[in-house]
Amino acid sequence: MSRWLTEAVPRGRVAAFRTLIYLFVAADLVIFTPWVRTRVSVPGDLYQPLLIGRLLPLPTPTETLVTVIFWALLLLALLAATGRAPRLLGWAVCALYLEWMIIAMSYGKVDHDRFGLLVALAVLPTAGRARHGDTTRTEAGGWALRVTQIAVICTYFLAAFAKLRFGGLDWLTGSVLARAIIRRGTDLADLIAQVPYLLIVAQFGIVAFELLSPVVFLLPPRWRLAMVGFFYSFHAVTIATITISFAPHLAAMTSFLPLERVRPLVWARRLVGRDTSGSAPTDAPETSPADTDTGPVPPDRGPVGAGAERAFDDQAPVLGRPAGP
Repeated sequence: MSRWLTEAVPRGRVAAFRTLIYLFVAADLVIFTPWVRTRVSVPGDLYQPLLIGRLLPLPTPTETLVTVIFWALLLLALLAATGRAPRLLGWAVCALYLEWMIIAMSYGKVDHDRFGLLVALAVLPTAGRARHGDTTRTEAGGWALRVTQIAVICTYFLAAFAKLRFGGLDWLTGSVLARAIIRRGTDLADLIAQVPYLLIVAQFGIVAFELLSPVVFLLPPRWRLAMVGFFYSFHAVTIATITISFAPHLAAMTSFLPLERVRPLVWARRLVGRDTSGSAPTDAPETSPADTDTGPVPPDRGPVGAGAERAFDDQAPVLGRPAGP
């Protein structure tokens, strides 16, 4: 079990995953959860902190507190994306983002798509230093990715467990998707809803896929990537029909992918090199006229291998010298 948990991966994969996660945190602040800053206008009596917020305990959000967390987290996340000081910056980003999420989810609604991302932020500081493109393998980085993968799959499996726990079998045969389409459905969702019993079949399919999601760990690498591709396609359909993105979950799920093969900066440099030179660069070294000289080599400048000595001995009678040593 411990061998599976610490399966070594290329350091380049850890570096790419780290950059992606921290850049997503910065994007999350300004694109997906900027509404958290509006919580300061809500009366403090409506702030009902999550269990972790009650255990620590954490203060009731104020305008100053939320503003400081926002700008500090944005700056530190961008710095952490560079890979510098991975432990110091990593722990700081983890703590600040956790507080950001506690503030966001302490007013009556808790999103389960943040679980994998929070676990990734908690384990990335333990992965140590890693450089993009580095092919050397690291068990610490492998453990960080594996734990994130487990969190991603737990998100699916526990979501199915919650559906059956609170909704029972009625969740499978009820009008869950129909209500979601009425509330926030797209034109594509309206077309799908017109097919008889298709939404019921889809609800059975969703629960089945979530319950079977741990199978991904039993598959060989190629099939595992195919199943992860199915996960992404499922969320693409979800976005296209009921406009739910699960963006943090999708970011954490990249822990399954061979991210070390994705080198955008290297690709950009090659593209710029082609544009400036007018042709693709070649790896062949430049040669000088001396390198291409094919004239006779004097005996004292010839090769000194055993074969060369025998060739020189064969020509000795012609040169007036005794053959042999």
